[in-house]
Amino acid sequence: MAKYLRTSSISAELENLIRDAKKKLYIISPYLKLSDHIKELLNDKEREKVEVRIIFGKQELAPAEMSYLEELKYVRLYFSKNLHAKCYLNESKMIIASMNLYEFSQQNNREMGILIDTAIEEDKSVYEDAEKDIDSIIHNSEDFSYVKAPQKGTQKEIAKTEVPLIDRKQDYSKSKYCTTKELSQITGISSQKINKWLVDNKLMYKKEEDWFTTKRGAEIGGISKDGQYGKFIIWPDTIAVEIKV
Repeated sequence: MAKYLRTSSISAELENLIRDAKKKLYIISPYLKLSDHIKELLNDKEREKVEVRIIFGKQELAPAEMSYLEELKYVRLYFSKNLHAKCYLNESKMIIASMNLYEFSQQNNREMGILIDTAIEEDKSVYEDAEKDIDSIIHNSEDFSYVKAPQKGTQKEIAKTEVPLIDRKQDYSKSKYCTTKELSQITGISSQKINKWLVDNKLMYKKEEDWFTTKRGAEIGGISKDGQYGKFIIWPDTIAVEIKV
């Protein structure tokens, strides 16, 4: 049956939960500020190719946090403005607690939580019920990699900063196909900016949680794929030259 956790126990069990994740890791916390130790654990998950899903809310990530997470290929960020839940799980264990994944909370607040372990028969149904709610939270959250920041300034200033549209077609048939994150690694441009560029150039659009190519996007080589978390698009690597224009 579920195990009761106090503040120090929550921190210790959370570290174990992250460390023991072999297939998936979900971090759900309205306020997110990663300690150096948590970053080290996430770096290990990146090396082990563990799929990490981070759902946060209430406030945007600090630039340093965003920059760090964007560099991790196996991390996907979601923003839920109404999020108040705090929950952490891997493929076999789950912690539901009052503690945010925020260093101040771990060091200064008095917290309470429970540990659910699917190795215990009585805990399995609790884990499954909570997992269904987590799927719903993700489905109704925004994939933060693709959120467009509001533009400021006059219309004339905005027009000057808009990315020029692609005027020519190229033969992409011999190109290597890449995800947005891989294009980010090639160009040195963040995934968020690349996706904004693709949307601004009318090469793709979002419908609910899925991404689709426009007719124009398909003409220059964009291909829709089905993934574990919905539809996404792969692009010919030669499009990287256009993104740098």
